[in-house]
Amino acid sequence: MSWIKIISFEEATGKLKRLYSKVTGPSNNVDNIMMVHGLRPHTMTGHMALYKNVLHNSNNTLPKWFLETIGVYVSLLNKCDYCINHHFEGLKKLIDNDEKSNQIKTDLQNGKAPFSEAKYNEALKYSEKLTLRATELVEEDVVTLRNTGLTDGEILEINQVAAYFNYANRTVLGLGVSTKGDVIGLSPNNSDDENNWNHQ
Repeated sequence: MSWIKIISFEEATGKLKRLYSKVTGPSNNVDNIMMVHGLRPHTMTGHMALYKNVLHNSNNTLPKWFLETIGVYVSLLNKCDYCINHHFEGLKKLIDNDEKSNQIKTDLQNGKAPFSEAKYNEALKYSEKLTLRATELVEEDVVTLRNTGLTDGEILEINQVAAYFNYANRTVLGLGVSTKGDVIGLSPNNSDDENNWNHQ
């Protein structure tokens, strides 16, 4: 489950129990990526606040399925199976078309542009560069995104989702977090309440 000590939902007390209760899914399931923070609950608070606001906030204007696509792509680039498995299931639920979802994943794995809209494909190129060659980014990369019709606010959304998944991938890979015991594909679906972390 992890290379460091995990405190289960049943073992948790005090602040940690309260935090776990906020992120539970069915049968009090808490995703392992959250439980790995158990020894320092304040880091879980920061992780969830970032995750919820970057990926699941109704003030985002890019579609949630595309933000999940960025997450899957960044996780593929980082070879983070944990996040690939969780977020591809989330992507499939949002698209509600297994054939289309599988084709997107196949295209991402094979380095092909999966979308007909240039703005989505350019956003993925930017996310790749941010993940693998961040020091090579220049203002022209943002100008390219803007020229496809993306607003500066949407460019910020793309940047934050790609940056968040690099953080999450490194949390998982650096601590040996596995999906053992997880319910795959749950997410905090109440995007209107930034304090509602429950997973459905």
